[in-house]
Amino acid sequence: MSDSSSSTRDELRAARLEKVQQLQAIAMNPYAYKWEVSHHTAELQDKYKDIAAGEEVEDHVSIAGRILARRVFGKLAFFSLQDETGTIQLYLDKKLINAGMPDFEGAFNHLKKLTDVGDIIGVKGIIKRTEKGELSVKVSEFAMLTKSLLPLPDKWHGLTDIEKRYRQRYVDLIINPAVRETFRCRAKITAAIRRYLEDKDFLEIETPVLQGEAGGAEARPFITHHNTLDMPLYLRIATELHLKRLVVGGFERVFEMGRIFRNEGVSTKHNPEFTSIEVYQAYGDYHDMMDLTEDLIRTLAKDIIGTVKLPYGEAIVDVGSAWRRETMQNLVKDATGVDFLAFDDFDTAVKAAEDAGVGVPEKVNSIGQLLNEAFEQKVEETLIQPTFVTEYPVEVSPLAKPHRDKPGLTERFELFVVGRELANGFSELTDPIDQRERLEAQAAKKAAGDVEACDVDEDFVTALEYGMPPTVGLGIGIDRLVMLLTNSESIRDVIAFPLLKTQNKSQSEDE
Repeated sequence: MSDSSSSTRDELRAARLEKVQQLQAIAMNPYAYKWEVSHHTAELQDKYKDIAAGEEVEDHVSIAGRILARRVFGKLAFFSLQDETGTIQLYLDKKLINAGMPDFEGAFNHLKKLTDVGDIIGVKGIIKRTEKGELSVKVSEFAMLTKSLLPLPDKWHGLTDIEKRYRQRYVDLIINPAVRETFRCRAKITAAIRRYLEDKDFLEIETPVLQGEAGGAEARPFITHHNTLDMPLYLRIATELHLKRLVVGGFERVFEMGRIFRNEGVSTKHNPEFTSIEVYQAYGDYHDMMDLTEDLIRTLAKDIIGTVKLPYGEAIVDVGSAWRRETMQNLVKDATGVDFLAFDDFDTAVKAAEDAGVGVPEKVNSIGQLLNEAFEQKVEETLIQPTFVTEYPVEVSPLAKPHRDKPGLTERFELFVVGRELANGFSELTDPIDQRERLEAQAAKKAAGDVEACDVDEDFVTALEYGMPPTVGLGIGIDRLVMLLTNSESIRDVIAFPLLKTQNKSQSEDE
């Protein structure tokens, strides 16, 4: 913001502060305690949609909301009032308001002079459709509920600075009804997911956010410290290991939806703090969980969005048809012409990968890891329609059960839509000896400098030694799912308050 713009805003704020004093001088509290609301604007728009132009209905209503626009014509004024559900016009007649508020001499003049765009007011009146066809509340009484000290962005240009929209989400919500609708839709989605699972006898149980060992995924954790116990703790990177402890304890169907914390980069697809749901079902395998995942997302699309053909960017994602299920091996072979699992020699496989245009990072030291790298580089972004990618290498699946027929692979799937991973699931590893060996391999990677590898969670291994039934698990990124269902380009568009770099004082003042 330029110096002149900042100066103008300061002048406007000072003028509004003066109006606060003027309101107090006439015994009208600029920051009221309560207002009885009888209707919301959307309810009025629907209920009275059929009344004719020029008609009045002697139904008394009481509404409240924020002034978005003001037009004043001497003895008559028109305001646009917005509440959570929409907008409606206020028809403000001097004679009617002055008669309806005899205790406030010159009430109409106070309304004209002491209100501004952005103020929150309450009004009472009857319903009228103007001669021009605008449904209105014909006001007989008003009250200042909250005096706004800062002006809203220009209504024609809106809040267009993307960074400022995320940083001042409250203003974004005021100005952009579509943003409010996105978060309303998100709330409906999460509620519907819980209903869906509860109807299938899944029980939601909360697990710790602060953990002694960060496990259940390959991710760099946030580290904190408990002062009284004098011990380091991690913010959870997954809910998996505690939920599986519950399965060991006898719960056959459990889930948890909650915040996950991973100390990683920020992009349109990643936020260090995000929401996921993990689901565990005893006596099932990964085929069962693919069926559940497909049915869940299709149900959400039908019930919340109203269609199984979801627009996303330039694509139309069809979640109504049967979803493709294909192995990682075959997808990579189709994309590169290389069948990596046919190689016995790692160096030969590396050369084939490089010849196919696959970059091979130093950390890749097995054919399984090489196959996964080729998939991420050559296949992942091409999967626009819902696709279950199956049979992941054991090297990149430390918690998944070995494939019953294919050595070196696991019974794992990931769901990809519009080139992004949306869900991850697998038949859970229940062999405590095998699990310890894989966790020890992870610990060795961590000791060698891999910040995303985890240590051995001894208590989790102990739990497995008591015996966990055959179990299948699923994790879904709620933010990415909401992105898909609401056609949102960035993860920050579906997180109300995404993590942003702290501004210094001068940057904040420039805004």
